[in-house]
Amino acid sequence: MNELPPARPLQPKDLPATADFAVWNLGFRPFYLLASLFSAFSVLLWAVQFSGYLPFSYLQGSVWHGHEMLFGYTTAVIAGFLLTAVRVWTNQPTPSGVPLMALAALWVCGRILVLTPFAMTAAVVNAAFPIAVASAIGIPLLRSHNVRNYFFVGLLVMMGMLVLAVHLALQGRLELSPRLGLQFALDVVLFIMVVMGGRVIPMFTNNGVPGANATRHALVEKFALGTVILLFVADLLQLPQIVIAMIALTSGLAHGTRLYLWKPWRTLAMPLVWILHAAYAWIVVHLVLRGLFALELLVGSYATHALTVGAIGGLTLGMMTRTARGHTGRPLIADGFELTMFLLIQVAAVVRVFGGIASPRLYMVSVQLSALLWATAFSLYAVRYWPILTRPRLDGKPG
Repeated sequence: MNELPPARPLQPKDLPATADFAVWNLGFRPFYLLASLFSAFSVLLWAVQFSGYLPFSYLQGSVWHGHEMLFGYTTAVIAGFLLTAVRVWTNQPTPSGVPLMALAALWVCGRILVLTPFAMTAAVVNAAFPIAVASAIGIPLLRSHNVRNYFFVGLLVMMGMLVLAVHLALQGRLELSPRLGLQFALDVVLFIMVVMGGRVIPMFTNNGVPGANATRHALVEKFALGTVILLFVADLLQLPQIVIAMIALTSGLAHGTRLYLWKPWRTLAMPLVWILHAAYAWIVVHLVLRGLFALELLVGSYATHALTVGAIGGLTLGMMTRTARGHTGRPLIADGFELTMFLLIQVAAVVRVFGGIASPRLYMVSVQLSALLWATAFSLYAVRYWPILTRPRLDGKPG
């Protein structure tokens, strides 16, 4: 059996030379830009279609909207983050230059092909993207024996398999509800968020807020992560709704306790920190609402949108801002642009989740207003961070 060559430190020649146009220097640069532009455009266009104002069909139903937000937007942000973080974790090169262009092109092709009649081509291309990212990060992880982060490779491969499953289900080639396939993918993304949130939120809190004393309790950590895994297994096995409800509500309590130990009330003066806490709070809301939905005490997609708009939207926007500033040599301080973006995404989540719950008559208005707020937040990100993500680091270092 061929073995990977031994790990070696990252050398200057492994890094792209600093140029005036630096977008292909490191993974976060193109994928954060593409994700922000795409999410603003796609959500706004979908809301116009959903409201009946679009003279043509952008996406063929809400399943495709969910597909694009999960396998389009969210996967792009995860790719940008991991391609950048793995280089730091392993001191090994990750794709830059032409290989990074190829990954970005693969993602763009996926967004175009879902709008065409070429169903199988779209399926293959969309499934190939997370698997290609898994390969791109898997090689440096293996070379450096970074066992702690091997699971990201498995999760990305799983996402690729779920993309393919959803496509085949939509084509009638697989006996699976496409919505159930999306639920599996949401469970995987939820697990990624709770793992990374547990690693970075208390650390960023203690580093950014003197005296915050954010803490982690070993039993709470294991219980919080374990219940999310149980929820995925329950969905996979299609266990009775009462079982799913009990798991979801128990998990909500565990993650609420976890968040409490991180002292979110002490972060209000630091927007780059409180946005992460606020986003994590939406995970708790999602789990509680999911439990209520399983108990038939709630109808509608409110639990899903608590996770997608509140948790995914808030956490990705917060991390895209923080990592972009940090990896371009800028201070980790939010200005008026960032604060506006963070407030917009939080209001978008509140409106989308609680507008329809408060009154069914407000449902359509809540969808429209939330989409407008979301699109505005990510448009602001694209405008504000275009020069940051396309220009070299301020400190002259590569990356």
